[in-house]
Amino acid sequence: METYTLDEFVEIIRKLRAPDGCPWDKEQTHETLKDAMLEEAYEVVESINNKDMSNLKEELGDVLLQVVMHSVIAQEQNEFTLEDVISEVTTKMIRRHPHVFSDTLVEDSEHVLRNWEDIKKQEHKETTVSEGMQRIANALPANIRAQKVQKKAAKVGFDFATYEEALSKVYEEILELSDARKTGEICDIEEEYGDLMFSVVNLSRFLQLNAENSLTNATNKFINRFVGVERLASSKHQALSDLTIDEMNDLWKRIK
Repeated sequence: METYTLDEFVEIIRKLRAPDGCPWDKEQTHETLKDAMLEEAYEVVESINNKDMSNLKEELGDVLLQVVMHSVIAQEQNEFTLEDVISEVTTKMIRRHPHVFSDTLVEDSEHVLRNWEDIKKQEHKETTVSEGMQRIANALPANIRAQKVQKKAAKVGFDFATYEEALSKVYEEILELSDARKTGEICDIEEEYGDLMFSVVNLSRFLQLNAENSLTNATNKFINRFVGVERLASSKHQALSDLTIDEMNDLWKRIK
């Protein structure tokens, strides 16, 4: 396989964006590429989860494509260059690792993380906890964003003392959702449903679980069991659409 350097790859992207380049690539903007960046990042994670190193190599290349494409677009608009991107992240890594590049002493990885957060606060001139919460990206998956916000609150003691208190809050939110459902006001129902989800994510912290991973695993379990239900029905030459809910539930119990 022929090999290329990063500089050669950047030139290829510039050629694609040139007046005589690819019509599709020339049309792309930061806005049009947003979904692609998210998709490629998730595909990297999927490769890691599957321990598929060949696919990981490919997906990391796709993420690099997004980084270079955004940088080339930015340079065309005189905003910044790829060199600026690399220089800024390099400077940040040196600044956030004073225990490696300076004389700061650390005890363990937890100490490193505390220093990292302190340096971030200094960089962004954060003076309050809420400023840190507001900086957490809205584009993050909701479960991950909720956990990050909750962790910041917990660091200053704004948290439940025990797992039982966190669990009680979940029950409280279920009752409030039920009450909102009785009124029929969709805005109230949506608000209480959101509160319930937030409290369930909070409970995951007390169980030392990753809420996003837990939901992903539960969804995969549902899919696998549903596959089993369909196979059982098919073995009897039946389509699920022809079965009653009770018949499908019976098959579900057999799969469990």
